Amino acid sequence: MSQRAEILELLDGKRINSNPAFSGLIHVTSAGLESEGLSLPEVHRDAEKMARAAASTFWLTGFPSAVAPLDMLVEAEALGAQIDFRENGEYEFPRVKKFLFESGVQCLQTLEGLEVTPKSGDPSTGSGQRFGVISRGRVKLVCEAIARLKKDIGNEAVIGGLIPGPYTLLLFLVEPAAMFAEMKKEPQAILDALFLLSSFLSQVGQAYRDAGADFITIHDMGGSPGFIGPAKYEQFVFPAEKHLIEKLPKPRVLSVCGNTNKSMHLLAQTGAEAISVDQTNDLSASREALKDTLLFGNIDPVQTLWQGDKGQITEAVLRAEGSGVDAIWPGCDLVPQTSLENIKAMIVKK
Repeated sequence: MSQRAEILELLDGKRINSNPAFSGLIHVTSAGLESEGLSLPEVHRDAEKMARAAASTFWLTGFPSAVAPLDMLVEAEALGAQIDFRENGEYEFPRVKKFLFESGVQCLQTLEGLEVTPKSGDPSTGSGQRFGVISRGRVKLVCEAIARLKKDIGNEAVIGGLIPGPYTLLLFLVEPAAMFAEMKKEPQAILDALFLLSSFLSQVGQAYRDAGADFITIHDMGGSPGFIGPAKYEQFVFPAEKHLIEKLPKPRVLSVCGNTNKSMHLLAQTGAEAISVDQTNDLSASREALKDTLLFGNIDPVQTLWQGDKGQITEAVLRAEGSGVDAIWPGCDLVPQTSLENIKAMIVKK
């Protein structure tokens, strides 16, 4: 069975005889960009270049996955945020130029006015194209890149569509200090905004699946209990993540950053087929908490994959396998300067 076929079997809930190494997070490299004659700033606004950049890691290492988009701000831009694509930064990812909204209440009122979600009683099924999602910002461009990836390497590698979680997206849109204050004073407004964003994100995820993505990764780095804390995660993020996952087609991977040990029981209830955790988690405890949910992780992308050597990577992979992971994933996005040799070491275990 090919690596692609094994991974698809795993994501479908079937038992396989290996712990495949792949990723649903960004894993483009400087060597891959150079091999294609590309720079990181130029790949975000051209579907063909995005696809070539995303596929380059597979072409050069055999790492059996590719992901689009290659930044986390597609949805924020689609909702009106201005993006700094860091044209002068060799390996810098895009940033929001300034926050679109001064408060969560303003964000909520604007989202309701934009009608980014289907109206009550609409007989449509929820396709991103029906509700105009792919006409916003770069969503259509990303769909084109995914289609290209599917055509170019889709018989050998799995193709992932990447979206932020609703709380992470809200952090890209609203001035954080004001939002944190509103979580105490106007909690319902924040919850309502998160649910609207989760419906919008589900349409984007559906559009990516329609374009050819094999699975969707929800990268809720800002909404992780390791960032926001277990109590606020349970109050604000968990309900919106669960709402999003219910609306997305299977399979769905939820990626969270930081120490989430105290909230793994909630992550297990989100409905995601798999949870990806980073290097700060107690993997054995995470395995015990997830029970029937797949566990992906948790190789340190900085100290191990970027700065480490082959021996350290092999040791980390074997340790993760011994702790019960179902697939070997980097704990977060790869540092672009990660060497091809180190990526190969994550695939081949001696």
